Amino acid sequence: MPDDNRCGVLFDVDGTLVDTTYLHTVSWWEALRQAEHQVAMARIHRAIGMGSDKLLDHLLGPERDRDGDGKLRDSHDARYAEYWERLTPLPGAVELLRACAARGLRVVLATSAAEHEVAALRAALAAADDVIDAVTSSADAGESKPAPDILVAALDQSGLTAERVVFVGDSVWDVAAAGKLDIPCIGLTCGGTGRAELAGAGAVAVYDDPAALLDGLGDSAIATLD
Repeated sequence: MPDDNRCGVLFDVDGTLVDTTYLHTVSWWEALRQAEHQVAMARIHRAIGMGSDKLLDHLLGPERDRDGDGKLRDSHDARYAEYWERLTPLPGAVELLRACAARGLRVVLATSAAEHEVAALRAALAAADDVIDAVTSSADAGESKPAPDILVAALDQSGLTAERVVFVGDSVWDVAAAGKLDIPCIGLTCGGTGRAELAGAGAVAVYDDPAALLDGLGDSAIATLD
């Protein structure tokens, strides 16, 4: 049941708090190449942030034979798993989570990562684990971003409402998902998407990375939460 007296911040994780965007790009590139799909890394990078089903539609076309999708996902997952022990928080990520909690805000990881990846992401953010109120995974969403399902799940799990949260993400797909619930979205360019593109998609403000948002926290949309 929603707690109308609490506010919070929903955070995307991949590319927003943990430096994984290009690891996913390379892992998908290798998986696609092995299956004899020649897709430029630049195109793959721009699709990161979608769920794997929509990513493959975006890259290979919605009319393709989907029989090989499971093998493609497994291939990506196996390659990406090789990086798990080396995943690194982006600058200021842990400190930003702790600063939000210190303001009395609920801190929610609204990630659409697969369940088997979430543990590795949380391990990278272990120094802030005690201030994280809820964590989602792809299993919580019927449809992947840019659909808003994962944000709906994050709200449900944290007892928050769309009117009393801000979302922080790094992709246009994050901004689009937030917009469907009228949630203000702060964009970060550390996932590789440019300032103008995030702002053009509807981000209420754009910062370089979590450290930059932390430096400007007092003047950000997060500071308006009470």
